[in-house]
Amino acid sequence: MHLPLNALRAFEAAARHQNLTRAAEELHVTQTAVSQHIRKLEDRLGKPLFRRLPRGLALTDEGQALLPVVVESFGNLQRALEKLGDTRPREVLTVGAVGTFAVGWLLPRLRDFQQACPFVDLRLLTHNNRVDMAGEGLDFAIRFGDGAWHGTHAERIMDAPMSVMCTPALAHGLRTAADLARQPLLRSYRTDEWAAWFEAAGAPCPVVRGAVFDSSLTLAEAAAQGAGMALLPVRMFTRELRQGRLVQPFAQELHRGAYWLTRLQSRPTTGAMSAFSDWLLAQAHASVEEFE
Repeated sequence: MHLPLNALRAFEAAARHQNLTRAAEELHVTQTAVSQHIRKLEDRLGKPLFRRLPRGLALTDEGQALLPVVVESFGNLQRALEKLGDTRPREVLTVGAVGTFAVGWLLPRLRDFQQACPFVDLRLLTHNNRVDMAGEGLDFAIRFGDGAWHGTHAERIMDAPMSVMCTPALAHGLRTAADLARQPLLRSYRTDEWAAWFEAAGAPCPVVRGAVFDSSLTLAEAAAQGAGMALLPVRMFTRELRQGRLVQPFAQELHRGAYWLTRLQSRPTTGAMSAFSDWLLAQAHASVEEFE
């Protein structure tokens, strides 16, 4: 089937500008040529696409139905041509990321990375903050901590202050930190976090008997299902806060570390690694400014 691409381009430009003259200027043709293309397309469809007004054009119902399809199709063609026109060879990049950071921050931004760096073939693995970069063949590992890992180069991505989070129902009636003594305090494998938070809040720490979880993701889900109170890095759970599944009943935060982008010092930097590092740190800087 022959597609009248020139006529469709003329239609799209005229619909966007609602003016034949400006459409002709954009396409570097005469106004008569644009008008003829549109007339041929209307003749082919057997329906008018525009109503001619004294000072411009207005889409008919048929034109309004056709326009989004044409815009999307031309957009897809442009993206495909840009991708095929990228002469850089595709590079595999293997990144290990602590699960909380991967799900809470990285995944919602992956589409942006893929569009910004189409030559990078990203392989994303998740871990629980324990990683063997050489043994797992990782180019980068994203970890939580103080940035001091033997034999690695580390760049700070962002701080990750933790705060108490729970369901709105459990938050009802909480006035002071001492009120938490009546609630189950869910724990991570870092056993001193609750004691440190209560100390920062200026309150005695009760006996902590809540369940222990090896991942902040499962800890957060348990809290969202009403199992108790959790200490979580707030920036990784903004989606749950927006949805109302979790709330932050106290402003008090606990600073115990940051997320870091790490690589082995012996690992030569590739083009894909540089592209990912530049993109990641720029995105992190922007998101921290937005959060604050």
